[in-house]
Amino acid sequence: MKLIHLSDLHIGKKLREMSLAEDQRHILGQILRIVSQEDPDCVIIAGDIYDRSAPPAEAVAMFDDFLTSLAELGKPVMLISGNHDSPERIAFGGRIMEKRGVYFSPVYSGKIAPVTLSDEYGEVDFWLLPFVRPATVRPFFEDSQINTYNDAVSAAVGALELDSSRRNVIAAHQFVTGAYCCDSEEISVGGTENVDAGIFEKFDYAALGHIHNPQNIGGDPRIRYCGTPLKYSFSEAKRDKSVTVAELGEKGSLTVREVPLEPLHEVRELRGSFEEIWQEPYSEDFLHIVLTDEEETPDALGKLRVRFPALLHLEYDNRRTRAIGAVSEGAQTGEKLPSELFAEFYELRNGQELTEEQQGFIEELIKEIWEEEE
Repeated sequence: MKLIHLSDLHIGKKLREMSLAEDQRHILGQILRIVSQEDPDCVIIAGDIYDRSAPPAEAVAMFDDFLTSLAELGKPVMLISGNHDSPERIAFGGRIMEKRGVYFSPVYSGKIAPVTLSDEYGEVDFWLLPFVRPATVRPFFEDSQINTYNDAVSAAVGALELDSSRRNVIAAHQFVTGAYCCDSEEISVGGTENVDAGIFEKFDYAALGHIHNPQNIGGDPRIRYCGTPLKYSFSEAKRDKSVTVAELGEKGSLTVREVPLEPLHEVRELRGSFEEIWQEPYSEDFLHIVLTDEEETPDALGKLRVRFPALLHLEYDNRRTRAIGAVSEGAQTGEKLPSELFAEFYELRNGQELTEEQQGFIEELIKEIWEEEE
């Protein structure tokens, strides 16, 4: 059974306030061509379909076009909600969509029924586990101590009625310990979201989402992140993007490969003096430029955007900026309360301090968020 594994589309996302709508439409079209050429038995989208829980209308329309095109290819499509998605919005209309072979993960209710497909080797059970937090799972396991993400995912997976004689595939959207990350992910400080890879040991394939770099966890191809279809931060500039194709043979047989994706615009970093950068050919790629001149060029950003209209970030790396960096390293943000960090950010952006009323509101809001996470 051949599977196309996708995740973290993040439709509606911007790169440093630059709209990626055109680039996302381009890459989704490319994915459709790959699906048509590969002729899989199933397409899995492992969460973070949208970039935020209430996506803009343009993002919804784009995904609607993509999903409709997938359904027209006549292949089952299985989707779960990620931490950026609203599980209620993703689940809406799911029972109707099943008639077209499109299966959405429902809002987590303590029980998950598999979607079963068959091939020449027998049946394959697909388990669609949406992104879960301890607070999501705890009400359904009152006799268990569920305090961490690992507890939550372990309980949810442990409740699945697996038949170990059959092949089992799970789609999940969690941060598995050992995965390497990049700047475009939202991972909790201190690793509080971590779950153990051993939770997925019983599955013939775990189609994971949440981490943006394609990778096998612990070198095991059965536990895999496919990564994002586009580069969503400059930390990903040197990494290639792809679609993962996983093929299940008889029980215990698995092959995994990548089909490369070609973006409409690359995400690149350039480093050098102003004159060296100016000699680079004209490019519409998304660029982060680091100038190494000791003397700053007046209006360097405006001048360089003549040659690089999608220049999104410009900075200097010289003796002055390194000295500033050495001073700022003394301020350890990890030792500050979230309310203090927010107050500093607010003052930096607005040129004035929070009022006592605003400070009280922020502290109360942070308290409520933490209580919901417990």
